[in-house]
Amino acid sequence: MTRTLLTLAVGVLVLTGASAQQPTAPSAPPGAAAPLPPAAQQPSEVVTTISSGETGAPPRFAVPDFIALSNDAETVEAAKTIGRVLWDDLNFEHEFALIPRDTYASIPATTSLSAVPLDRWRELGADGVIIGSVQKVASGIRIEARLVNVRTRQTAFGREYSGAVANRRLFAHTIADDIHQQQRALRGVARTKLTFNSDRSGERVTGPESRPVKEVFIADYDGENQRQVTTNRSLNIHSVWSPDGRTLAYTSYRNGLPNIFLANIYEGTGGPLTKAVGQNWLPTFSPDGTRIAFSSTRDGNTEIYVANRDGSDLRRLTNHGAADISPTWSPSGAQIAFTSDRTGAPQIYVMGTDGLGLQRITTEGYADRPTWSPAPYNEIAYASRTGPGNDIKVKELATGQVRQLTFGEGTNESPAFAPNGRHLAFMSTRAGKSQIFTIARDGRDLRQVTRQGNNYQPDWSR
Repeated sequence: MTRTLLTLAVGVLVLTGASAQQPTAPSAPPGAAAPLPPAAQQPSEVVTTISSGETGAPPRFAVPDFIALSNDAETVEAAKTIGRVLWDDLNFEHEFALIPRDTYASIPATTSLSAVPLDRWRELGADGVIIGSVQKVASGIRIEARLVNVRTRQTAFGREYSGAVANRRLFAHTIADDIHQQQRALRGVARTKLTFNSDRSGERVTGPESRPVKEVFIADYDGENQRQVTTNRSLNIHSVWSPDGRTLAYTSYRNGLPNIFLANIYEGTGGPLTKAVGQNWLPTFSPDGTRIAFSSTRDGNTEIYVANRDGSDLRRLTNHGAADISPTWSPSGAQIAFTSDRTGAPQIYVMGTDGLGLQRITTEGYADRPTWSPAPYNEIAYASRTGPGNDIKVKELATGQVRQLTFGEGTNESPAFAPNGRHLAFMSTRAGKSQIFTIARDGRDLRQVTRQGNNYQPDWSR
């Protein structure tokens, strides 16, 4: 397994803070900043929340380039990148109204955090300005970030970060998540990642069936830093994240029939979960990461099974004689939704993790690939056949209401919720080839994530 798996090294950021309150850091991939006790020489600061002063209106924030305190090219580029990426990260959640960066030219360039022209930023309409500095140090770079209320001149947020200059995008992602947590008690997704499979190499599987090679990839939530995980020149599909963001489970045809493999992507280790008994595919981790549900033909028919992540305690949950596939866990881990054709066309069903309490929840002409939203939402997204292709729909389980997110532009499949439930990733052919897109849960803010080759079946890390 280690010969076909790339080890993905991620740098480490160190964080110190001057805030009186340290937000609880969400679970994130390695490399995300972890809070340390405030530096002894730094005074405590009163945490304030910046508002717009207008009822119901979000505060308006400006995010200029950070100040490069060193003149070398790496530091200058890092300062520009952090400001630009931070603007994009904050804009993604729409909690703040971000002032467009092309309007900043009228503001005098700032060379010091102690000499920020706040009156000029206020004239531009900003309620707050996020300023920062980047300085080259022996271990890499040190970053100071502040969110300043332009009316009161109070610092509402202030932290320092240090690490490798190569992690400049990760610095921006970490600052964005920290600001969302501190200002909005919101778990942002800037440090989360996507996984998907792609045929971008253009190679084909050798053998009686000539099919495109598909390998598993991961990327930042915004599509940057796309990296290949598997390298076995086979069909590797349906990759999903473990809750801790360190392991992928996926289906591989490397030995002939499909089996489920685990990849500990930051250690470069892994191995098979299923051992060539029948065909096994479509794995999904339980919310606590200890179990994996999947589809298998090991007893002759396609049924839903659950096993511990080491393969032990295998149990069959369905036994209907129909094709039961695509399991997805509820946030509590007490239920599993799946697709079944037991009534004819595929529909979405829900059952307990003991296989009892079966309930059909869709009455579409064709419904497939369910994905359960994280708490506090209680929704299931799925692909529905609305014409020649599929569209993404979301069902609210409490009310039974269904809302449609895509409307016939290409075919749209394989939805996957972001860890905060506010966005979905999915595959769409609207751009010609199959590509990964993200969209807000209300159907707005469509963004294309991949562009090279064909890309399928995304999953969003927790």
